[in-house]
Amino acid sequence: MSFFRGNLELPDPDHNSLPEEENAVLDKLARKVVGRGMSVPAILFLESTKPLNFIASQVLVFFEPIVQSIFSFKDYDTFRCALEKRESIEILLLKIEKYDATELSREKRMKKFLKEEKKKWKWYQRWLGIFTPKVVLPDDIDNPPKNDKQSDQSEPPPA
Repeated sequence: MSFFRGNLELPDPDHNSLPEEENAVLDKLARKVVGRGMSVPAILFLESTKPLNFIASQVLVFFEPIVQSIFSFKDYDTFRCALEKRESIEILLLKIEKYDATELSREKRMKKFLKEEKKKWKWYQRWLGIFTPKVVLPDDIDNPPKNDKQSDQSEPPPA
């Protein structure tokens, strides 16, 4: 018998128990948060208010007539229904962390590419910033190469 009620394991963000439309709304929200660079404050806020998710959904019910009369949100009701489930906050947190890690690795690849590209510039382009050439980012910055673990395992270890 457990002292805590409910399941203590983390939900899997790829295979979850939420309906498809609720999962899509949480995915859209996670992408917007990461796109605006607000992943750390969002994670901090969601972690601190995780036990209050049902109360937050009821507050959304209370303010729904006001919000729907001013704005026309299609996903408002779906988001409210998703907040009623306790695992939805954890799924949203995992999605934000996943997209933030992807964005961070993209930024690292971009900085590495720009650093190598600036080595080819003349001194006045690097230090004074005049007559800088236009930099075209390669496609592999947005689509990183997949690490094939099978090819690493198939090679015999060096003797």
